Amino acid sequence: MPLISPPFRALVIGSSGTIGAAFVELLENNPSCTLVRGIHRNSIHSIDYLNLDSIESSANALLAEAPFQLIINTIGILHSEKWMPEKKLDDLNPEQLQMLMQINAIGPSLTIKHFSKLLDPAGSVMATLSAKVGSIEDNRLGGWYSYRASKAALNMLIKTAAIEFGRTKPNTALIALHPGTVNSRLSKPFKGEQIGRPALVAAGDMLQVLLSLNKEDSGSFISYSGAKLPW
Repeated sequence: MPLISPPFRALVIGSSGTIGAAFVELLENNPSCTLVRGIHRNSIHSIDYLNLDSIESSANALLAEAPFQLIINTIGILHSEKWMPEKKLDDLNPEQLQMLMQINAIGPSLTIKHFSKLLDPAGSVMATLSAKVGSIEDNRLGGWYSYRASKAALNMLIKTAAIEFGRTKPNTALIALHPGTVNSRLSKPFKGEQIGRPALVAAGDMLQVLLSLNKEDSGSFISYSGAKLPW
Protein backbone atom coordinates (compact mmCIF):
# COMPACT_ATOMS: atom_id res chain seq x y z
CA MET A 1 0.00 0.00 0.00
CA PRO A 2 1.50 3.39 -0.98
CA LEU A 3 2.66 5.54 1.92
CA ILE A 4 1.28 8.71 0.34
CA SER A 5 -2.46 8.90 -0.08
CA PRO A 6 -4.44 11.93 -1.27
CA PRO A 7 -4.68 14.62 -0.24
CA PHE A 8 -0.99 15.24 0.41
CA ARG A 9 1.36 18.16 1.00
CA ALA A 10 4.80 18.48 -0.60
CA LEU A 11 8.08 20.31 -0.09
CA VAL A 12 10.65 20.69 -2.88
CA ILE A 13 14.18 21.60 -1.80
CA GLY A 14 16.21 23.24 -4.57
CA SER A 15 13.13 24.53 -6.36
CA SER A 16 15.05 27.11 -8.41
CA GLY A 17 16.88 24.40 -10.35
CA THR A 18 15.61 22.80 -13.55
CA ILE A 19 14.34 19.58 -11.97
CA GLY A 20 13.17 21.26 -8.76
CA ALA A 21 11.12 23.81 -10.70
CA ALA A 22 9.60 21.01 -12.78
CA PHE A 23 8.54 19.17 -9.62
CA VAL A 24 6.92 22.32 -8.27
CA GLU A 25 5.00 22.86 -11.52
CA LEU A 26 3.77 19.27 -11.59
CA LEU A 27 2.71 19.30 -7.95
CA GLU A 28 0.92 22.63 -8.31
CA ASN A 29 -1.15 21.06 -11.07
CA ASN A 30 -1.77 17.79 -9.23
CA PRO A 31 -5.30 17.85 -7.77
CA SER A 32 -4.24 15.48 -4.97
CA CYS A 33 -1.55 17.90 -3.76
CA THR A 34 -3.12 20.57 -1.53
CA LEU A 35 0.11 22.47 -0.86
CA VAL A 36 3.53 22.61 -2.49
CA ARG A 37 6.29 24.65 -0.94
CA GLY A 38 9.57 25.28 -2.76
CA ILE A 39 12.76 26.55 -1.16
CA HIS A 40 16.18 27.46 -2.55
CA ARG A 41 19.12 29.80 -1.98
CA ASN A 42 17.06 32.95 -2.55
CA SER A 43 13.67 31.92 -1.17
CA ILE A 44 12.13 33.32 2.00
CA HIS A 45 13.27 30.35 4.09
CA SER A 46 16.51 30.03 2.17
CA ILE A 47 18.75 26.98 2.10
CA ASP A 48 22.33 27.13 0.83
CA TYR A 49 24.78 24.26 1.10
CA LEU A 50 27.68 26.71 1.13
CA ASN A 51 26.22 27.85 4.47
CA LEU A 52 25.41 24.63 6.30
CA ASP A 53 23.78 26.51 9.20
CA SER A 54 21.01 27.53 6.79
CA ILE A 55 19.78 23.94 6.67
CA GLU A 56 18.63 23.80 10.29
CA SER A 57 17.30 27.36 10.28
CA SER A 58 15.29 26.70 7.11
CA ALA A 59 13.81 23.51 8.54
CA ASN A 60 12.90 25.27 11.79
CA ALA A 61 11.22 28.09 9.87
CA LEU A 62 8.99 25.57 8.10
CA LEU A 63 7.96 23.62 11.19
CA ALA A 64 4.75 25.61 11.42
CA GLU A 65 3.73 24.34 7.97
CA ALA A 66 4.40 20.69 8.76
CA PRO A 67 3.62 17.89 8.34
CA PHE A 68 4.56 17.15 4.75
CA GLN A 69 3.82 13.79 3.21
CA LEU A 70 6.41 14.26 0.45
CA ILE A 71 9.82 15.94 0.61
CA ILE A 72 12.06 15.95 -2.46
CA ASN A 73 15.64 17.25 -2.37
CA THR A 74 16.96 18.13 -5.84
CA ILE A 75 20.12 20.05 -4.87
CA GLY A 76 23.36 18.81 -6.44
CA ILE A 77 26.46 19.83 -8.37
CA LEU A 78 28.46 18.16 -11.14
CA HIS A 79 30.68 20.94 -12.50
CA SER A 80 31.43 24.63 -12.05
CA GLU A 81 33.01 27.51 -13.92
CA LYS A 82 36.38 26.43 -12.49
CA TRP A 83 36.37 22.71 -13.24
CA MET A 84 34.67 19.81 -15.01
CA PRO A 85 34.44 16.15 -13.94
CA GLU A 86 37.87 14.54 -13.79
CA LYS A 87 38.82 12.30 -16.70
CA LYS A 88 41.87 10.83 -14.97
CA LEU A 89 43.47 10.59 -11.53
CA ASP A 90 45.93 13.40 -12.32
CA ASP A 91 42.94 15.76 -12.58
CA LEU A 92 41.92 15.14 -8.97
CA ASN A 93 42.18 18.26 -6.78
CA PRO A 94 41.15 18.89 -3.16
CA GLU A 95 39.03 21.98 -3.84
CA GLN A 96 36.77 20.14 -6.26
CA LEU A 97 36.56 17.05 -4.09
CA GLN A 98 35.68 19.05 -0.98
CA MET A 99 33.08 21.13 -2.80
CA LEU A 100 31.26 18.13 -4.25
CA MET A 101 31.34 16.29 -0.96
CA GLN A 102 29.82 19.29 0.80
CA ILE A 103 27.06 19.91 -1.73
CA ASN A 104 26.28 16.33 -2.79
CA ALA A 105 26.73 14.46 0.50
CA ILE A 106 27.17 16.63 3.60
CA GLY A 107 24.40 19.09 2.75
CA PRO A 108 21.83 16.43 1.81
CA SER A 109 22.60 14.32 4.89
CA LEU A 110 22.10 17.32 7.18
CA THR A 111 18.90 18.03 5.26
CA ILE A 112 17.67 14.55 6.12
CA LYS A 113 18.62 15.15 9.75
CA HIS A 114 16.69 18.41 10.08
CA PHE A 115 13.90 18.18 7.50
CA SER A 116 12.84 14.65 8.43
CA LYS A 117 11.28 16.28 11.50
CA LEU A 118 8.74 17.85 9.12
CA LEU A 119 7.55 14.50 7.76
CA ASP A 120 4.13 13.05 8.53
CA PRO A 121 4.67 10.09 10.89
CA ALA A 122 1.48 8.48 9.60
CA GLY A 123 2.88 8.07 6.08
CA SER A 124 5.53 9.94 4.13
CA VAL A 125 8.32 9.77 1.56
CA MET A 126 11.61 11.65 1.55
CA ALA A 127 13.67 11.38 -1.63
CA THR A 128 17.10 12.79 -2.44
CA LEU A 129 18.34 12.94 -6.01
CA SER A 130 21.41 10.78 -6.44
CA ALA A 131 22.98 9.40 -9.63
CA LYS A 132 23.60 6.00 -11.14
CA VAL A 133 27.29 6.88 -11.53
CA GLY A 134 27.45 6.81 -7.72
CA SER A 135 26.93 3.05 -7.84
CA ILE A 136 30.18 1.30 -6.92
CA GLU A 137 29.04 -1.98 -8.46
CA ASP A 138 27.95 -0.31 -11.70
CA ASN A 139 31.17 1.69 -12.18
CA ARG A 140 32.62 0.36 -15.44
CA LEU A 141 34.11 3.48 -17.04
CA GLY A 142 36.00 5.16 -14.19
CA GLY A 143 36.64 8.89 -14.18
CA TRP A 144 34.42 11.54 -12.59
CA TYR A 145 36.15 10.87 -9.25
CA SER A 146 34.62 13.61 -7.13
CA TYR A 147 31.09 13.24 -8.44
CA ARG A 148 31.08 9.45 -8.18
CA ALA A 149 32.56 9.55 -4.68
CA SER A 150 30.15 12.22 -3.42
CA LYS A 151 27.11 10.35 -4.71
CA ALA A 152 28.39 7.05 -3.31
CA ALA A 153 28.81 8.78 0.06
CA LEU A 154 25.29 10.20 -0.24
CA ASN A 155 23.91 6.74 -0.97
CA MET A 156 25.57 5.28 2.13
CA LEU A 157 24.25 8.11 4.30
CA ILE A 158 20.72 7.55 3.00
CA LYS A 159 20.92 3.78 3.48
CA THR A 160 22.21 4.20 7.04
CA ALA A 161 19.54 6.77 7.96
CA ALA A 162 16.85 4.53 6.46
CA ILE A 163 17.86 1.72 8.81
CA GLU A 164 17.40 4.08 11.75
CA PHE A 165 14.08 5.28 10.32
CA GLY A 166 12.92 1.67 10.33
CA ARG A 167 12.92 1.98 14.13
CA THR A 168 12.04 5.64 14.60
CA LYS A 169 9.91 6.47 11.53
CA PRO A 170 8.46 3.12 10.38
CA ASN A 171 5.90 4.76 8.08
CA THR A 172 8.48 6.78 6.13
CA ALA A 173 10.34 5.68 3.00
CA LEU A 174 13.76 7.31 2.70
CA ILE A 175 15.28 6.73 -0.73
CA ALA A 176 18.01 7.75 -3.18
CA LEU A 177 16.46 8.62 -6.55
CA HIS A 178 18.21 8.50 -9.93
CA PRO A 179 16.63 11.00 -12.38
CA GLY A 180 18.38 9.76 -15.53
CA THR A 181 19.78 12.22 -18.04
CA VAL A 182 17.72 15.40 -18.00
CA ASN A 183 18.01 18.45 -20.24
CA SER A 184 19.34 20.85 -17.60
CA ARG A 185 22.24 23.14 -16.74
CA LEU A 186 23.96 20.21 -15.05
CA SER A 187 23.90 18.01 -18.17
CA LYS A 188 24.35 20.73 -20.82
CA PRO A 189 28.15 20.23 -21.23
CA PHE A 190 27.51 16.51 -21.80
CA LYS A 191 25.04 16.74 -24.69
CA GLY A 192 22.11 16.96 -22.28
CA GLU A 193 20.14 19.01 -24.79
CA GLN A 194 20.42 16.18 -27.32
CA ILE A 195 20.16 13.06 -25.14
CA GLY A 196 18.38 14.34 -22.04
CA ARG A 197 14.65 14.07 -21.36
CA PRO A 198 12.69 17.29 -20.80
CA ALA A 199 12.60 18.22 -17.12
CA LEU A 200 8.81 17.94 -16.86
CA VAL A 201 8.91 14.44 -18.34
CA ALA A 202 11.68 13.38 -15.97
CA ALA A 203 9.94 14.87 -12.95
CA GLY A 204 6.69 13.21 -13.99
CA ASP A 205 8.40 9.82 -14.14
CA MET A 206 9.97 10.32 -10.73
CA LEU A 207 6.79 11.63 -9.13
CA GLN A 208 4.92 8.53 -10.31
CA VAL A 209 7.54 6.39 -8.59
CA LEU A 210 7.46 8.42 -5.38
CA LEU A 211 3.68 8.26 -5.06
CA SER A 212 3.76 4.46 -5.40
CA LEU A 213 6.37 3.75 -2.71
CA ASN A 214 5.60 1.68 0.37
CA LYS A 215 7.49 1.27 3.62
CA GLU A 216 9.40 -1.75 2.31
CA ASP A 217 11.04 0.51 -0.30
CA SER A 218 12.82 2.58 2.34
CA GLY A 219 16.58 2.43 2.05
CA SER A 220 16.49 1.76 -1.69
CA PHE A 221 18.36 3.27 -4.62
CA ILE A 222 15.63 3.68 -7.24
CA SER A 223 15.66 4.80 -10.87
CA TYR A 224 13.09 7.11 -12.45
CA SER A 225 11.66 3.98 -14.07
CA GLY A 226 11.00 2.41 -10.68
CA ALA A 227 13.81 -0.16 -11.05
CA LYS A 228 16.05 -0.86 -8.06
CA LEU A 229 19.70 0.05 -8.73
CA PRO A 230 22.80 -1.63 -7.29
CA TRP A 231 24.65 0.27 -4.58
